[in-house]
Amino acid sequence: MKILDCTIRDGGYYTNWDFERKTVDTYLRSLNSLPVDYLEVGYRSPDLSGYHGEFYYCSISTLKYLSENTDKKLAIILNEKDVNPEMVDALLDPCRDYIHLVRIAIDPANFERALILARSIKTKGINVAFNLMYMSKWHEYPKMLDSFGELDGIVDYLYLVDSYGSVFPEDVRQLIQRVRNKTKVKLGFHGHNNLEMALANTLAAIEEKIDIVDATITGMGRGAGNLSMELLLTVLNRKDDLEVDFNALSEVTSEFEDLKEHYKWGSSLPYMVSGANSLPQKQVMEWMSKRYYSLNSIIRALSNQTKKQKDNSKFPLFQPANQYDNALIIGGGPSAVLHKDALITFLNNNIETTCVIHASSKNARVFSEIKNAQFFCLVGNEGVRLEKVFLDFEEFQGQCILPPFPRKMGTYVPNILQERTFELSSISFTDIVQDSHTVIALQAALELGSKTIYLSGYDGYLENSIERKDQELYIENTELFNHINDRVRCVSITPTKYSNLSQSSIYKVNL
Repeated sequence: MKILDCTIRDGGYYTNWDFERKTVDTYLRSLNSLPVDYLEVGYRSPDLSGYHGEFYYCSISTLKYLSENTDKKLAIILNEKDVNPEMVDALLDPCRDYIHLVRIAIDPANFERALILARSIKTKGINVAFNLMYMSKWHEYPKMLDSFGELDGIVDYLYLVDSYGSVFPEDVRQLIQRVRNKTKVKLGFHGHNNLEMALANTLAAIEEKIDIVDATITGMGRGAGNLSMELLLTVLNRKDDLEVDFNALSEVTSEFEDLKEHYKWGSSLPYMVSGANSLPQKQVMEWMSKRYYSLNSIIRALSNQTKKQKDNSKFPLFQPANQYDNALIIGGGPSAVLHKDALITFLNNNIETTCVIHASSKNARVFSEIKNAQFFCLVGNEGVRLEKVFLDFEEFQGQCILPPFPRKMGTYVPNILQERTFELSSISFTDIVQDSHTVIALQAALELGSKTIYLSGYDGYLENSIERKDQELYIENTELFNHINDRVRCVSITPTKYSNLSQSSIYKVNL
């Protein structure tokens, strides 16, 4: 049995396929001392839109550097959906001196098309592996299973890929036995760890005398990640007396623990639910990166998908009875609290003409006693925060506004506020996002007829302290402000670092 490490390739889903040279050097040096046969170092891809890092394209200089610094066999992977046989010469001819295995990531729906691609690769004299994804759904493709005999002589390894991390050891055993009745090709197993079954599933595959298995350092990989190489080697050392240099293993594990602390891969309840129901990890990764999506709201969205329902519930459309010349949108930044006295004075002086829209409930308590009409934007699990702010809701005055139906996150609404909750019919001024706090607040201001939108609590971030999630939110809000500026006057009246916002002063407004 052979072992393939795919840390750089699968881990690239977190780093956008960029790794510091120091990390790569530690990885190569340590893996040279470990009982691993192949290193899969990334994709070899045609030009795609957007930014993808060094190890998504694996340039010849990168492959040359890697080959000069490791005695392991190098593997690359092609994403079948992005590559056709006409691209094979350009992609593979320059790197034939450096690579020993080309794996093809394949959606079962494209099995026949992938066969044609594999034949083109095989003419290059390079070993080929079919990484056939979504093994928990292979039963939906009976013709594909019956066609496995066509792989003989074309493919060197057929991988059972548990893309969703959703199978159990008995599933692995049964599918291996079934596949062996269809083809003589050597078999491999690649497990994800959503249900923390990657080790058990891999050991089941090994007991079935699988030919090759995958793992990654610290389990780094898409979504919940993979079987960790350090765990696999430790178990094989204990069970089969596999010789392992634990000093080398410790060195590379320590290097990647810092990355894990930053990117936080590994199983969690959303990944467990997505795995148990064979739901895509890509979407969960995206949701987990959004600051305003809590674990509960993600679970609610996954539950909706599992039940094949669009949303938890539908609410009446937001059709305000009154119109307001001005809307004050209050975000979650500290400036709204720091300047609360001036803001409240302004609101008290303009009760009939100015409404308040809380894009975040964080600062809502401060303004609970004002007489102005108030509206609360609920996204995902924001309703839980609202409950914590207002406790029994005795002081709550206002209406809740939700994104348009259907809401992919299945927004939570406290029971006591069900009769005060409405949903937008659409987002009319932009198409970049449908369900952020800011987009709901801005759309609500338009629905309320506001000619001027004041903002407070949209402070922005210090450049040297901004985290990835905050940066993404900052960029998203910046685009929204650009779009809304074409429709109405939008001005921040407390300090902000959003450079595209007009700025004034609440103290000037109160003169």
